Amino acid sequence: MKIIVLGAGVIGVTTAYYLARSGHEVTIFERQSGPALETSYANAGEISPGYASPWPAPGIPRKAIKWLLMKHAPLIIRPTFDPATWTWVAAMLRNCTYTRYAINKGRMVRLAEYSRDCLIELRSETAIAYDERARGTLQLFRNEDQLESITKDIEVLARDGVPFEVLDASQCVTAEPGLGPVKHKIVGGLRLPNDETGDCFKFTNELARRAELLGARFIYGTDVQRLCIKDRRITAVETSMGTFHGDVFVAAFGSFTPILLKPLGLKVPIYPVKGYSITIPIVDESRAPVSTIMDETFKIAITRLGGRIRVGGMAEIARFNKDLPISRKATLVHSVEDLFGGAGDQSKAQFWCGLRPMTPDGTPIIGKTVLDNLYVNSGHGTLGWTMACGSGRLLTDLINKTRPQISTEGLDLRRYG
Repeated sequence: MKIIVLGAGVIGVTTAYYLARSGHEVTIFERQSGPALETSYANAGEISPGYASPWPAPGIPRKAIKWLLMKHAPLIIRPTFDPATWTWVAAMLRNCTYTRYAINKGRMVRLAEYSRDCLIELRSETAIAYDERARGTLQLFRNEDQLESITKDIEVLARDGVPFEVLDASQCVTAEPGLGPVKHKIVGGLRLPNDETGDCFKFTNELARRAELLGARFIYGTDVQRLCIKDRRITAVETSMGTFHGDVFVAAFGSFTPILLKPLGLKVPIYPVKGYSITIPIVDESRAPVSTIMDETFKIAITRLGGRIRVGGMAEIARFNKDLPISRKATLVHSVEDLFGGAGDQSKAQFWCGLRPMTPDGTPIIGKTVLDNLYVNSGHGTLGWTMACGSGRLLTDLINKTRPQISTEGLDLRRYG
């Protein structure tokens, strides 16, 4: 079949690769000059199936008030009268119950674990390299309240058979020796030994090249203007480069997916939650992280990527704003310097922001829409890199009408009614 994929971030490219590998004629449209130049460009770098958790969780409304008052706040809300913003926030708050949290986390872990297995298989098949490491994730707690709050996460991990370790401060230092000088600031941690790290930008570009070798055609620097519909089917996509026809269409537009699909009468509850990162060169190996550390206090991930440290985090609700306030950079610098002081050269830090496509329940949207030949693969939030390979392969199985290797329950748009 002729399949058109809209978007060349990590989700669009993995989808295109698996579709091309299964023999389809695949064309990918991307407005940027190459793959992974938006949200996939400089994300936190962690591939963390066990840490796959929805942002809406019990206690979040109370914590959010505290976060908003912090100097180095993990949550920023810019005042706006935009109805879409507050509709999405209200939907997210409705998911902050123990019941909804367990359902949503279970769906996310199921997909994330499968995706990690797909990535391992893909790496074995293609020998793709992207500064990858398989040294686990350490969620770091600075106070007893944080440590005690992991009970609900441990229950889901145990239920789904995900290996984990609850560590004291000394064991945290054993896992991450660079934390030795700040052991007194740590009360414990939750370690997920099967998690990995890697440069999403490098991976996506390498996989795009392999997709091209399989016959996929990437058309960059092209604006997608609208999808043409007739008799409940998409017939073509109109772009700045002309009109292109296809048999199947995949919307992998990240935060822009709702804008693309709204004229078709489809309501897709994805919101652009802004995140920030800095990338710094390592100057002291003895102080540098080994893998990924999640600083629970500031909700910031600190990841080793080859000879660099990637520090990423924060959630800013500000629609499509992409400015770079120096105060946000200060929060990232504070977290990494407080834990791994002197490991990187801050004078050479590269500051970046991206728009994470978030659903109000945390779970991405993967599957067919009510239109016969239109599929969605979007809404992965902070976990696009973690879930990319599994999402691409799962959607390919659905398009091929092959039974997927995991349950698709609760993954498509139908869960919103």
